[in-house]
Amino acid sequence: MKKTFLTLAILSTVAQADEGMWMPQQLPQVAKQLKAAGLKLDPASLTKLTEFPMNAIVSLGGCSASFVSPQGLVATNHHCVYNSVAVNSTPERDLLANGFLAKTFAEELPAAPGSRVYVTKDVSNVSDKIISPDVARLAGKARVDAMEKNMKSMVAECEKDAGHRCTVSSYYGGLEFYLIKQLEIRDVRLVHAPPAGVGKFGGDTDNWMWPRHTGDYGFYRAYVSKDGKAADFSKDNVPYVPKTHLKIAREGVKEGDFIMALGYPGRTNRHRLPSEVAFTFDWSYPAFVKASAETLAIIERETKTNEDAKLKYAGQVANVNNYYKNRKGMLTSYEGSDFLARKTKEHADMKAWVNANPARQKEYAADIEQVEKLIAQRDAETKRDFFLNASAPRLLNVARRLYRLSNESAKPNVERKSGYQERDLPALKSSVAAIERTYDEKVDKALVLNSLKKYAAQPKAERNASFDAAVGIANSMSEAQLKTVLDTMYAGSKLGTAAERAAWIGKTPADFKASNDSFIKAAVAMYDAGMKSEAEEEELAGKIQQAYANYMKAKIAYMTSKGQPVYPDANSTLRVTFGKIAGRDHGADGTGSWSAFTTVKGVVAKATGEGEFNAPAAQLAAIKAKDFGKYVDPKLKSVPVNYLATLDITGGNSGSAALNSKAEFIGLAFDGTLDSIISDWDFNKANTRDIQVDVRYMLWNMKHVDKADNLLKEMNVE
Repeated sequence: MKKTFLTLAILSTVAQADEGMWMPQQLPQVAKQLKAAGLKLDPASLTKLTEFPMNAIVSLGGCSASFVSPQGLVATNHHCVYNSVAVNSTPERDLLANGFLAKTFAEELPAAPGSRVYVTKDVSNVSDKIISPDVARLAGKARVDAMEKNMKSMVAECEKDAGHRCTVSSYYGGLEFYLIKQLEIRDVRLVHAPPAGVGKFGGDTDNWMWPRHTGDYGFYRAYVSKDGKAADFSKDNVPYVPKTHLKIAREGVKEGDFIMALGYPGRTNRHRLPSEVAFTFDWSYPAFVKASAETLAIIERETKTNEDAKLKYAGQVANVNNYYKNRKGMLTSYEGSDFLARKTKEHADMKAWVNANPARQKEYAADIEQVEKLIAQRDAETKRDFFLNASAPRLLNVARRLYRLSNESAKPNVERKSGYQERDLPALKSSVAAIERTYDEKVDKALVLNSLKKYAAQPKAERNASFDAAVGIANSMSEAQLKTVLDTMYAGSKLGTAAERAAWIGKTPADFKASNDSFIKAAVAMYDAGMKSEAEEEELAGKIQQAYANYMKAKIAYMTSKGQPVYPDANSTLRVTFGKIAGRDHGADGTGSWSAFTTVKGVVAKATGEGEFNAPAAQLAAIKAKDFGKYVDPKLKSVPVNYLATLDITGGNSGSAALNSKAEFIGLAFDGTLDSIISDWDFNKANTRDIQVDVRYMLWNMKHVDKADNLLKEMNVE
């Protein structure tokens, strides 16, 4: 890879040992810090994506994971396999409550529809090919369209290698772009998940909290065709054989040890404008928290007497609860802090630095001013459409997507919108199929009505005219009238059945226009206005991309001039973070201290026999009998459950392999502490701690409680 402005900038900075979600190719620039922290490998080896240990690290498309056996066994978090467990559960066979273990390959169950294992094969800087000289002269939608054309062409060329998924990811606010090539394994099967009383022990009460006693682990297996190619599910497929896999550490970890996590963090926001910080914490997060609380209450109310519906929404409830508590924690940390004041001063100082030099002023000043205006426009539109986005029935959204697919399919593949090309069809079909075990009409209707009441109460000028006309919304409608509107829409559609939904894939626009299905009719009626709105959004997005990229270029130059580290915000691409296993001198309330480890003694202390703390009887018996085997920690005199570390992680890192100095598997990252999660925006070195499930707890539970001897043998840890 050529040295870009970015990599030159990093050469001149000194990184904090625990801060930074580093791109693998950046690690040689922080080699001294890695070595000083305790890494025994050559840091340069971590840049080689097709060699150990990087080629053992995979993405699940929302969670991280890793190969831990030569037969495609994948270790990740329990909450990352949770939906697959839920989809395979019934009231008669409740795998969520009781756990699941396949003793043989034949007993393994298909994961939730659309499940994938992505193995990264190559990453290359393609910035000059996405923003070519011709594109650089464009603005607005024309710029977006030209960039998308370049991306699609590049992706199409990359995906000529069958079975691979290629994407172009943006870094530094659209300043740089990288082409990422991944093997897309489509046959994914559930192998093992402990009971919820282990994998979700503590539930939402303990989520983001310390001390923690959660066995947040689970296993998938990746399957391919007999010739080693990515393939759809088939009984003839065979386990994928990774080039290498992670070996389980033979020695337990202790406080002060080096640790690194390899995974796919979702999103951080450390380079955001002060106005973006204010909008997020003053409006966006509070609105999200309020809406999430209502969603959770509605689902609980509507599924109270329907166990099947409760299972269907278990995954959504877990996801909403996670972000609900996350956002509340961020708001608590933000309140009374000087974050916005510091951010505002830093931004003002950067602008002063830009304006102090005529050349810098000419290059950056206009775009910095422009991006602030454009962001304000985007935020205003986000506020306006907040209730609209939650007021459409789920099946109406499905109908709109299917109709868009029909229209796009009439074009040559290369001219179709991203998301509707031939490469996207398997994922689209899977998402449509997945509705079967995640949807209940009664629940959906109640959720929609809750938002629709708020949307319909907005002034007509702030509502969406095409949505109003298609659904039948008028001024001053009562809740009873809105309910009647929804009842009529739901009753007039057959999209609630899997066969009907599947039947619409591949139909022509004329077929859609001739339909009397209420959701299909609404989708057709909203199409033209939706396309116009999309074009307006792309016009704004193109302007923002152009200005934001130059703002980021200015910020990187400014940070470099001060000797500060420069690493890109997380964007769901492969990153490495490193630090040490460490407790904290004080707790969340400023008093006491946090030990680095918890043990199974805490499981017994918390176990109530019901609800979120319903530890399995077999596990409690093993703990009481001190049946710990070789997994007891000599210092703790018990089996360690979870431990704290100073790793810089965020959502998407869930399931990331925690590795020791020799790149041996020592656990799985799965959470952060509540007062440190604001590090997504404002990194706090003193407070930031993440939580791992100790591999010794995983192995002990598998050996002494769940009797998963077949998997232990496969991982060579018997």
